[in-house]
Amino acid sequence: QVQLVESGGGVVQPGGSLRLSCAASGFTFSAYAMTWYRQAPGKSREWVATITAPNSYRNYAEHVKGRFTISRDNAKNTLYLQMNNLKPEDTAVYYCGRGQNAYGSSRLSNYDYWGQGTQVTVSS
Repeated sequence: QVQLVESGGGVVQPGGSLRLSCAASGFTFSAYAMTWYRQAPGKSREWVATITAPNSYRNYAEHVKGRFTISRDNAKNTLYLQMNNLKPEDTAVYYCGRGQNAYGSSRLSNYDYWGQGTQVTVSS
C-alpha cells in the first residue's frame, strides 16, 4: 500500500533553516509528481511546492519562492523540502502528497495520498 512518512520538522528561530524529508513506499515513486502542502491552526491546507516526475520541474507558491527548494531522489524514493530564511508565518504542519499523475498542479484535488505531517514551528 502507498505510504508517505514525513520527518525533519522542529522548532527553529526566525531566519533559520530546516530540511523536511518524505519517505515514500508502495508505488513507483519516480512516475509521480509530488508536493508539499502546509496547514496552520485554524486555516485550510495551503499549497507550498510541487515537483514533476519526468523532468523534476519545480513550481512554488509565491510566499515561499526564493526561500524554499523542493527536490526528489528517485533512487531513495524520497522527497525533500529545504526551507531557508524561515518566518513565523511559516509555522504549520507540513504534509507531503502524491500526485495522481506525473505532472501535478497546485490544486489539492490533484493529489491522492498524504503523509501524517510534520510540525514546523518558527519562533524566537
